[in-house]
Amino acid sequence: MRKDLRILVVEADTAKAKNIIDALLEAGWSDVHAIAQVSGLEQSILKHAPDIVLIDMANPDRDTLEHIGVVSDTKSRAVAMFVDQTDQDLTQAALAAGVSAYVVDGLQMNRIKSVIETAIARFQMMRQMQSELEAAKQALEDRKTIDRAKGILMRRRDMSEDAAYKLLRKAAMDQGRKVIDVAQALVTASDLLT
Repeated sequence: MRKDLRILVVEADTAKAKNIIDALLEAGWSDVHAIAQVSGLEQSILKHAPDIVLIDMANPDRDTLEHIGVVSDTKSRAVAMFVDQTDQDLTQAALAAGVSAYVVDGLQMNRIKSVIETAIARFQMMRQMQSELEAAKQALEDRKTIDRAKGILMRRRDMSEDAAYKLLRKAAMDQGRKVIDVAQALVTASDLLT
């Protein structure tokens, strides 16, 4: 586990916040900051750029969870939330907000290290899946554009699909560009001419 993580703690109770910070320092993390209210989260994230946000909250509500999802940019950092009680709707809302670890029965100092490790591992897994999904979507969009460019060439030059692709590929190589860039330019030009 990396010890250079920047950690932001959200805890309303000053004594409890101090205990959490002490536990994190004792576990080897030295870049730890705390705020008392979720309302200060956005400003603190801008100031400290944490790798993980730990939120200890007795009774979260849906609005608070949505606020956490928006301001914490859960695509950029792990968020672990400790609550005293929950229900299925709140649990689902927390996951939808991008919370990486949602722990019921509050924050136990002896579990803090394992919760951080779990939150970071889940965050990295979700980020990898999101990245792969975005790459697959982009590949599909690129394929559609290339197919559309091939269709334009096939109609205008009365050529086969294979010959149209070879022409796109040759143009890309001659221009030092990617096939998708040549295809996009052809589609754009065609749209302008029709």
